[in-house]
Amino acid sequence: MEKPWINSYPEGTSAELSSSDNETLIDVFETAVGRFTDNPAYDNMGATLTFRGLEEQSRAFAAYLQNDLKLQKGDRVALMMPNLLQYPIALFGVLRAGMVVVNVNPLYTPRELKHQLVDADVSALVVVSNFGGTVEKVIKETPVKHVLITSLGDQLGAAKGTLVNFVVKYVKKMVPKYNIAGAKSFKNALKKGRRLQYVKPKIDQDDLAFLQYTGGTTGVSKGAMLTHKNVVSNLNQVDQYYHDLLIDNEEMVITALPLYHIFALVVNGLLFLKKGGHNILITNPRDIPAFVADLQKYPFTCITGVNTLFNALLLNEDFAKLDFSKVKMSLGGGMAVQAAVAEKWQKITNCRLLEGYGLTESSPVLTAAPWNLPAYNGSIGLPIPGTEIRIVDDNGQPLSIGETGEIQGRGPQVMKGYWKRPEATAETVDQDGWLSTGDVGYMDETGYTFIVDRKKDMILVSGFNVFPNEVENVAVTHPDIIEAAAIGVPHPVSGEEVKLVVVSSDPKLDAQGVIAHCRKSLTGYKVPKHVEFRDELPKTNVGKILRRMLREDS
Repeated sequence: MEKPWINSYPEGTSAELSSSDNETLIDVFETAVGRFTDNPAYDNMGATLTFRGLEEQSRAFAAYLQNDLKLQKGDRVALMMPNLLQYPIALFGVLRAGMVVVNVNPLYTPRELKHQLVDADVSALVVVSNFGGTVEKVIKETPVKHVLITSLGDQLGAAKGTLVNFVVKYVKKMVPKYNIAGAKSFKNALKKGRRLQYVKPKIDQDDLAFLQYTGGTTGVSKGAMLTHKNVVSNLNQVDQYYHDLLIDNEEMVITALPLYHIFALVVNGLLFLKKGGHNILITNPRDIPAFVADLQKYPFTCITGVNTLFNALLLNEDFAKLDFSKVKMSLGGGMAVQAAVAEKWQKITNCRLLEGYGLTESSPVLTAAPWNLPAYNGSIGLPIPGTEIRIVDDNGQPLSIGETGEIQGRGPQVMKGYWKRPEATAETVDQDGWLSTGDVGYMDETGYTFIVDRKKDMILVSGFNVFPNEVENVAVTHPDIIEAAAIGVPHPVSGEEVKLVVVSSDPKLDAQGVIAHCRKSLTGYKVPKHVEFRDELPKTNVGKILRRMLREDS
């Protein structure tokens, strides 16, 4: 019988991946800036950064890291900022210096930030001033030697930048007071770097490019080691898969998802750079009216997002009035695309809402819907070139077409492993290179894969992983909470919300008190939205809490 993971592909699409010949992300970058020199690369808040400007400023930052900070090849540099022009400048500066990018969610609490900076052994941190207060609380307890501060308006030109920074700090009061000893200006670092010599490092495909933090399917946040080969392979895979749709030097992509998220980083930030695309960075997509107003200014051809973002746009009356005549690709990732959203999106935009699938551990794309798929079919698509997908039972044995089991993927984009966690790596990637996704699904006779559930207890809120252990560990630090179990409950907008089931020693403790306690130590999307009190939690005979039973009861 034919192996169930060998899939059919649309006409004209090859399952084989073209060789990248030891290509690194530095090579990808240098080729792009050489081909598209004077084209716009990134736009943000009305300011444009050309490929030439990106090359010059990232080279200056690379030179600064090498010479002034005297960092070495392989040192970790953390980036903690929303979508701003400073992000690609810092990103490519770090990569060009031969160092490793550690993306940090700027909304992290001090506890979450400390864990990541310590675990990754970060040497330098670039952070937006709005989050300086968070950094100040933990910086002395981390290995970070250098902190570089940037402000929201620093890349917007002298007049506009000064005005934006004044309004943000003094009118909107979005920059709390902080004092970080020895912190330096990112803007001044770029000025200084222009006078320093940049030396291109000798980088191999097996060298790390990113430590991209994820919880995987269980446990505390772990750093997925993504090499230059992993990420370049994924760029080439997606490029090859959508080659007939995405044309070099012609695309304009809307980037509303944060670039510190692996999906936006690779698909938006890197793929469209490789293609010579014009990337529109949206700093605050939660402000839907302002977001729609931005969309009105640009004749965009592509937009990526998560289901919740597409749904929020569809609920805005002005969105339907936009000109969608140039839109050729709408791609959802990070969480399941809902059929109702996909159907409404296609009706309004006349563009199919495609779904891609992957994990941080796979750099990230494993499968994607073909661009010529007539309509959303509920699947996560087909494996991209050079990728194998199979469905296995609990013993890791391949299942036949139509049978349900855990989805596994294999290809050159699968991570090197988890940073300093060989046991966790062995649990996730087997000796033959198969990556266990933790998702349960099946494959149909045409090769499309469908997700039906998750094998582990991970909760997915608007495309972000929430791990029950982390929520529970925070909850039980409350003096009146004896036990707690976190589960995901369905939500029409975010996919899931966190529910906390609590055993308390104080009958006066209420849900508001529990939520307020958790909010002190957890990022917003991890904070429980529902709290239920019980006399006891269901457990196995060895005392393990049965979250499955709690989900069944909810």
